[in-house]
Amino acid sequence: MHRLHRAWSSLGLAAISWLIGPPAAFPSAGPAEGASAPLRIPRVRRPPTIKDFLAGAPREAELRISDFRQFSPGDGAPVSQPTFAYLSYDDNNLYVVFVCKDDPSKVRARIARREAIMTDDRITISLDTFHDHRRAYWFDVNPYGVQADGNVTDGVEDDTSWDSLWHSEAQFTADGYIVLAAIPFKSVRFPSDESQTWGLVLGRFIQRNNELACWPHVSKSRPGWVQQGGDIAGFANISKGRNVQLIPYGLFAGSRFLDTPPSGPAQFRSHTDARAGLDAKMVLRDSFTLDVALNPDFSQVESDEPQVTVNQRYEVFFPEKRPFFIENAGLFKTPQTLFFSRRIVDPQFGARFSGKAGRWALGALAVDDRAPGKQAAENDPRRGDHAMNGVFRVQREFFKDSSAGALVTSREFASSFNRVYAFDTRLKLRPNWTFTGQAMSSETRGLDGCRLAGPAYYSELRRAGRHFTSATSYTDRSPGFRSDLGFITRSDIREVNQGLGYRWRPEAGPLVSFGPRFEASVNWRRDGRVQDWSLAPEFVVELPRMTEIAVEHHQLFELFADYGFRKRHNSAELHTEWLKWLAITAEFRNGSSVNYYPGGGLRPFLANMVSGNVGFTIRPSARTRIDQTYLHSSLASGGDRMAPGASTPASIFDNHILRSKVNYQFSRELSLRTIVDYNAVLSNPALIKLDRTKHVGLDVLLSYILNPGTALHVGYTDLYDNLALDPMVNPSLRRTGFPDLNTGRQLFVKFSYLLRM
Repeated sequence: MHRLHRAWSSLGLAAISWLIGPPAAFPSAGPAEGASAPLRIPRVRRPPTIKDFLAGAPREAELRISDFRQFSPGDGAPVSQPTFAYLSYDDNNLYVVFVCKDDPSKVRARIARREAIMTDDRITISLDTFHDHRRAYWFDVNPYGVQADGNVTDGVEDDTSWDSLWHSEAQFTADGYIVLAAIPFKSVRFPSDESQTWGLVLGRFIQRNNELACWPHVSKSRPGWVQQGGDIAGFANISKGRNVQLIPYGLFAGSRFLDTPPSGPAQFRSHTDARAGLDAKMVLRDSFTLDVALNPDFSQVESDEPQVTVNQRYEVFFPEKRPFFIENAGLFKTPQTLFFSRRIVDPQFGARFSGKAGRWALGALAVDDRAPGKQAAENDPRRGDHAMNGVFRVQREFFKDSSAGALVTSREFASSFNRVYAFDTRLKLRPNWTFTGQAMSSETRGLDGCRLAGPAYYSELRRAGRHFTSATSYTDRSPGFRSDLGFITRSDIREVNQGLGYRWRPEAGPLVSFGPRFEASVNWRRDGRVQDWSLAPEFVVELPRMTEIAVEHHQLFELFADYGFRKRHNSAELHTEWLKWLAITAEFRNGSSVNYYPGGGLRPFLANMVSGNVGFTIRPSARTRIDQTYLHSSLASGGDRMAPGASTPASIFDNHILRSKVNYQFSRELSLRTIVDYNAVLSNPALIKLDRTKHVGLDVLLSYILNPGTALHVGYTDLYDNLALDPMVNPSLRRTGFPDLNTGRQLFVKFSYLLRM
């Protein structure tokens, strides 16, 4: 701890003495910078309706807001299309009505599934209910009334996994569209004070202009989003009252699959699964929530997006999609990912306590995991045992937009355990400078009794700005540091990263912005040997209609298996939605990469690499969306990058991933989605330890989602692989040239219903 104190003191004091200036640079929490006195929101006896605004009927009372200013592409310029917002509240709800003027034929929006509107024209509402200038709930609605919601925490990536129950509707008009949002006080947390003042940001997205306009003026020249919000007062004697939420669910699944046991021949098996459970949520003292799950719903309805997993040195990250874990997930986020919930594979029960009181935030999570016991051998005494997982998080805010927190994680299975203790802080040094730091320590005991322990550190100094940006970070992990519940790809490193960027933003002309960016990094082991370094200059051009072009050059060095490899590659990227009905994303990369899994007794070697992907999203109608994705990755020996001992060029592998996805939205609630996947790994076994595999999958899902808790899903999956049953080989399977063996088939029905009291 003394070494930790000295390291943090030297770094922190140097940064603070240079950047912070006198103590007055830390004002106490108060209104947003430059904000005037809070606006007062009126209480009404009759909720507003869209018809009121269509007919121009006089309303009982409303707070009218019209001074929307651009966040992008301009900074403070007036919104390009007239926009008005009207706010009011009653005993149960906050009401926000947007009147958005525009040519309806130019509006970009579709009837889509909930959350699938992030490239649509839409309105957004951010509510800082604790008025801490740090966290906020956000609610988005498109011109068809489709919802998206989440949490935003300044200095941390947005959490789009948060879902809540609220009402929205919308209607096109001759000169634009109108949106009504009713947000129940039961759906958000806030202090129990008789009189409330909340922070507020209202925004409108106009995608063809790359435009986001806000009230109040939110600027890229200052960091953060929540801290720049305006203040609304006038909430009096509001309370969530009793707030108990129950979500019972039922699941039935029938499947037939190819079972390949560790010993014995492969054979087909059939399985029927029927289960029921209950998720319960109770709000305690307005601001804290207790979630208890009995035989919880940990199933995943949506499939993961395709990613290249072949010849990857490190684990590939797949985001969490299971309902229990995505609720309040942002509370457990820290600068280093020390809690990655997908580490918990097959839980049986779970409980979570979370909330905020004043400047304190608190979260605790306890979940078991049946997977380690199921994976143990039949004769292993640990067979059937559960792993126990716990996470505890506390955070304290101070000054303005600064905080400090602690995190503890624990995973225990049989005689083994892993525990991590961490402290982190975020300091706002000046309006556009922030410092983030984290100190960690772990202790681990394996099933074999072997013990490991060690510290780790992370720090980052970041400058935000409309034109110039900078980020400097340092990571230090000792060889003994482990985080079994986290996503930490490697230990025994000391790494420095530097990113610099500059954007010119012309006020007129065809360019929205353009400019260079430079990334550099180097890391070395504790013994001083360099493991990796990289230099990556990039140039980016942003055009209207969500169009961006980037070109990049990489120079790299990598130490792998005690061999040093000098790598380089060039890349180009394009994203555009120039046409209202078509979006295109493409990336191409060419250069060199390491064969990490060489075959035939070869050592790792450098080879020629080509990779790329292209994606199309076609919207032939407001209800239909077609997504086509193709990913390609290849490695080949040739030229000055020959395989050891080889004299002629040869392919090492080609990986082709193709996904076709079609979604038809019958209504906001009802949709039918079909996915066809193809994944082929065409490998050369003499040069790489990979099987030649071909896989085809069909995934059909009919969903009726009334709200985040009430939903019905009916799904069917069908899987085929290039395998054949052959009793003459072990384990009675051999590879074929065509994926014609059905290796898995499932039909499932899942139902959940939200009861709110």
